[in-house]
Amino acid sequence: MSDSKTEDFYKRLKKQLEGDASWPAPYLYKFIVPAENQKVAEIEVIFDGMDAEIVTRDSSKGTYTSISIKVTMTSPEDVIEKYKQVSDVEGVISL
Repeated sequence: MSDSKTEDFYKRLKKQLEGDASWPAPYLYKFIVPAENQKVAEIEVIFDGMDAEIVTRDSSKGTYTSISIKVTMTSPEDVIEKYKQVSDVEGVISL
């Protein structure tokens, strides 16, 4: 994604989050990463200490791992900040 598309995405997401919930609120992140334990671990570290419920599932061919993370977030800005941190993990796809 280009930088302008990325910024537009985050602006739309923030607006949607502000209208959807009162904060703090539970939020469900979903990511897909190449099936490498290191990639999963990198994402888990980002949510370390947040009492997050993390569920991983390997794809049928074992090439990808889906990661669902349910965690209470304090604001739309915090939700977006986590997306930005996770986007630094190589090969990650945010859903």
